[in-house]
Amino acid sequence: MGMRAFLSTSATLARMYAFDLGCTAYQRAFGIQQLAQAFVLRGGDDILLLLEHPPTVTLGKNSGQENLPPNLAALWGSAVDVVHSTRGGNITCHFPGQLVAYPIINLKKRTGGVRAYVHDVEETAIRTVRQFGIEAARNPGFPGVWVGNSKIASLGIAVQRHVTLHGLAMNVARDLSLFNFITPCGLDGVTATSVQREQTGPPASMEEVKSRFLEAFCVVFAQPQPPLQSAEDCQALLAAQA
Repeated sequence: MGMRAFLSTSATLARMYAFDLGCTAYQRAFGIQQLAQAFVLRGGDDILLLLEHPPTVTLGKNSGQENLPPNLAALWGSAVDVVHSTRGGNITCHFPGQLVAYPIINLKKRTGGVRAYVHDVEETAIRTVRQFGIEAARNPGFPGVWVGNSKIASLGIAVQRHVTLHGLAMNVARDLSLFNFITPCGLDGVTATSVQREQTGPPASMEEVKSRFLEAFCVVFAQPQPPLQSAEDCQALLAAQA
């Protein structure tokens, strides 16, 4: 899509943009988040980034180094990026087959502040998995979304100048083996689960979960549902507004 066409349609109609970044390295995705945050701070519409990461372990502001084995690559059998993140929380991991959502939201436009925002991101995940026959819930005192005693979605955010960064990671695929080598969120005894592990019937695809997540997000955040645009469209929007 040409720049002129992009700006003359989506930019004038949407109250929120949604972009599918595909599988993007963690640090590159963080750079895109920072550009999106600058766009929102200049008065642009909110942005929702949906993506997957290659195998990555992230350590939050609360550290998590103590929950990371020193020989992770050898245990895993291939390269795993280890990144110190600016999000809150402890240790978690990302991999293909996990849906990551980074909402870049101006909290000044909403009521309830950070607490309400966290509630609504969790609510989006709860409503999403319900579409696949999975009943999930919050666990008071432990951010994220749970199915029984197993965690299906992790939450870690940052807020700078009232605009959010980072977000939520929802496990979709059955393969959760990277979790076996860390202590998720620094909580002993916590196990991970996923949409495909919990659902009955044919396994949900990433595209189905992504679509349901966008629908649920727009309902919970009271936004008209925008089209899910490409990484190239995201780049064009942010470059044009730089």
